[in-house]
Amino acid sequence: MIRLTNRYKYFYFLLAVIFCLLLNNKTAAQGKYFVTTNAKNITYDGEPIMLEGINLGNWLVPEGYMFKFKSTNSYRLINDLINELVGPSEAAEFWKTYRKRYITEKDIQFIKSTGLNSVRIPFNYKLFVSEEHPGVWYDEGFQLLDKVIGWCRENKLWVILDMHCAPGGQTGDNIDDGWGYPFLFTSAESQNLTAQLWKKIADRYKGEKIVIGYDILNEPIAPFFNTDELNKNLEPVYKKIVAAIREVDTNHVIILGGAQWDSNFKVFGKPFDSKSIYTFHKYWSDTTRTVIQEYLDFRDKYKVPIWLGESGENSDKWISSFRNLLEKNNIGWCFWPYKKMDAPTCMVSVSMPANYEAIIKYAESPRKTFEEIRKDRPSQELVDKTLKDYLDNIEFKNCKINEEYLKALGLKNIN
Repeated sequence: MIRLTNRYKYFYFLLAVIFCLLLNNKTAAQGKYFVTTNAKNITYDGEPIMLEGINLGNWLVPEGYMFKFKSTNSYRLINDLINELVGPSEAAEFWKTYRKRYITEKDIQFIKSTGLNSVRIPFNYKLFVSEEHPGVWYDEGFQLLDKVIGWCRENKLWVILDMHCAPGGQTGDNIDDGWGYPFLFTSAESQNLTAQLWKKIADRYKGEKIVIGYDILNEPIAPFFNTDELNKNLEPVYKKIVAAIREVDTNHVIILGGAQWDSNFKVFGKPFDSKSIYTFHKYWSDTTRTVIQEYLDFRDKYKVPIWLGESGENSDKWISSFRNLLEKNNIGWCFWPYKKMDAPTCMVSVSMPANYEAIIKYAESPRKTFEEIRKDRPSQELVDKTLKDYLDNIEFKNCKINEEYLKALGLKNIN
């Protein structure tokens, strides 16, 4: 039998302590718990957390206004424009490079460095499944999400996945990249496809603890339609999608937005899922408690968390005032957007390339006939150079950091 002296016992005891500390640190770094809900709070490891985040808008759902376009305002229309300018093969290369450069690990590292703790990632269903052939599935969307989720995991930045564009269109405006009407709520086929896609997403990320949850439909049912009839369909569609998710994933939070730009909570009954967050969006409003009172009342009535999924596109003074209002009332937030062209109302700004005005002019021209396309199209040399410069400018290293915007969000001045 080997007998250990007190000195050796102490030595091995220290080794055991060091080993346990290293093991615990590794576990924590990998993410030990899922973010969940407890009554009115969003929680992690039993403690309430305040989400402070930014939307990665314009990356997986390009929007015309962030390209300085007006009438060419959805991804479908922007894609048509790029096809007209460079042809289909070069357009495909453009978007491949665009998605590779617009959001990179350096962007995620920068977001984390400012003190934010979360990002919301809007995506288009067309990156996962064909619109024309619903049985044809793509891997591109998953590859893009895998990559950004991995960067967020490494940087300890929580992720919310947001279906910004759903099959059939959930909004009826350009932001859902649809056909001008919220056909999702009148089409069983579109609802089934949406549920199938969310189920696939949930199955893939069911064990991913850096993912907080799933923002099911962005801003459903714009106010331009027969909202009295369409609003009745919103919660049943939510229940159908959530049921599909819960077949494979009971870990993650479900995030439900109200009708009419995520503002109308009157469409909701009693919460039907035990891990639910209700989200509202608010733009260009007053910054008084009256603006958010109905959401506070909903939280108090049903004892569920509420969260601001989008706001911004305003002065730094307004953003600071509204953020303070939210924090005073214990509401986490995610402002919009992280990056766009030649603008102060975002964290980082993309420089406008030389001669880009010619691209804007063509984008805003009628282009209803082939004769008009031929007449107004800029020279190929100008197009190629301008688009190349744009793709260079969107890389983080070439962007301008908007310090005043960071201050408005209460973030670190990184200079």
